[in-house]
Amino acid sequence: MMRNSITSSIAHLELKKRHRIGLVLPIKTRFKNPKNRMKTCSRREEEAPPQESLQKLIAYQISQGDSAPIRPAPRERRWMEDAEEKAPYRCLPLIVANQYGWEILSTHHVRASWDGTSTYEGLCVESLGGDGPLHCYSHFGEGVLTFQIPFLFKTPRGWNLMVRGPTNSPKDGIVALDGIIETDWAHSTFTMNWRFTRACTVEFAVTEPICLFFPIRRGVLERFRGEFRTLEADLEFESKFRKWSASRNQFLSGLEKGKPEVVAQGWQKDYMQAAKQRKPLAHPFANENAVDRARTGECGP
Repeated sequence: MMRNSITSSIAHLELKKRHRIGLVLPIKTRFKNPKNRMKTCSRREEEAPPQESLQKLIAYQISQGDSAPIRPAPRERRWMEDAEEKAPYRCLPLIVANQYGWEILSTHHVRASWDGTSTYEGLCVESLGGDGPLHCYSHFGEGVLTFQIPFLFKTPRGWNLMVRGPTNSPKDGIVALDGIIETDWAHSTFTMNWRFTRACTVEFAVTEPICLFFPIRRGVLERFRGEFRTLEADLEFESKFRKWSASRNQFLSGLEKGKPEVVAQGWQKDYMQAAKQRKPLAHPFANENAVDRARTGECGP
């Protein structure tokens, strides 16, 4: 009798433990909707974070009437659209990178010319149109074009902000410079800087992305330790790679020989599980400014 009681108590504690770590659903909700047992979803949906784990990234508008549009980074790129058969969209890593973060858009049509000298006077900036004050100028010299960002960003404790140019959007004659800002404690603004690659003239159109940003957790890089190993050290991993490599070689050989079934297939889709999902990774910024809500007619809490 005592043994059965002890066994029952241990089983009960084990069940509670499994509940806490998410191995078993609560009894009342486990099969609340039988249809859910057959429901399948994409990998992205499966990995969606629970509501309580969502973090806030706040963009404080510094001056009234001085702002800039912020949008989730889009999937599309002009050069990808113009490519034959839009072939670059077959590359899922490229598509995911395109959408990773938010973009700040230019409020003006800007023309900048650099004469190749190191002085800040060697870079001339002019506005060809736009709304509000122009915050684009030569400040550092060395052919660096500076955009002043009209926001002060705040991230949760332990989170930095990676700031760079729009991903996979090359611009002739000038390149974006990257920066990492500790926005969980810094109370100063940052600038977005582009450096000319040669003496020339470039233009940024109205609503053209001038900056991309996304949060990164501080201290994660330091936790990793890189090491080299031969592929044979992981037999299962090696086996999967060898099968993929053989399949790839067979497919390319079929293309070269003009085999009808291979030509009809066009290209392999081993890494395209979520390529057709056009929903942005980042969510639009919500307007939590009471003054803006009153002006736009949005209802506040």
